[in-house]
Amino acid sequence: MKNLFNLLFSALALLVMTLSTAHAQLYEVTITNLTPGQIFSPVFAVTHNYNQTLFTSGEAATSELSALAQDANADGLTDLLSSAAGVHEITHGTGVILPGKSETLIINSHGRAKYLSLVSMLVSTNDAFMAVNRVKLPRRFSMMTVPAYDAGAEANDESCKYIPGPPCGNANSASDVAGEGFVHIHSGIHGIGDLSAAKHDWRNPVAKISIRRMRNY
Repeated sequence: MKNLFNLLFSALALLVMTLSTAHAQLYEVTITNLTPGQIFSPVFAVTHNYNQTLFTSGEAATSELSALAQDANADGLTDLLSSAAGVHEITHGTGVILPGKSETLIINSHGRAKYLSLVSMLVSTNDAFMAVNRVKLPRRFSMMTVPAYDAGAEANDESCKYIPGPPCGNANSASDVAGEGFVHIHSGIHGIGDLSAAKHDWRNPVAKISIRRMRNY
């Protein structure tokens, strides 16, 4: 009887495990930098349910998103979303993405966590970022292009004192002069400070995102 009970318990545990992973799905996400002179910081990506979002255009950015947009620092977003309801998986890029180059991430979804968000700083700016914000994962494949957003966290003075990317290299030194106070489409580099518009300006879109569903596991 004891052996029978153990067999039944093992079978039930296997059934529960099978059901819990039945809808798990891997996705291959490729990010391509379309700008001629901006470097993307390591990408932050997350799968989640519909209730989560990284930002809302026209509203103030969170302090965590602002930290990424100003200094390429994803620690705050990682901490915030790691414990958030509806979040399934967080992953990070392995390095920066140079102009014209791509990086591919692997991320999985499960159950209602069938939405993808990702974000990366344009590092030769005050607080510009590119993002995919709560996009539904495809059944097979999808491709989209995305613009650069302005976090509205600090003034776009283009001063090297507050810019982490080349030719500046000053991270963790955000300007005290406030920006617009809300997320909006970025207007680019105008050459008003230390940055050359000829080298670092862009026209939207700034990134191409390809999402391919992989085989179930």
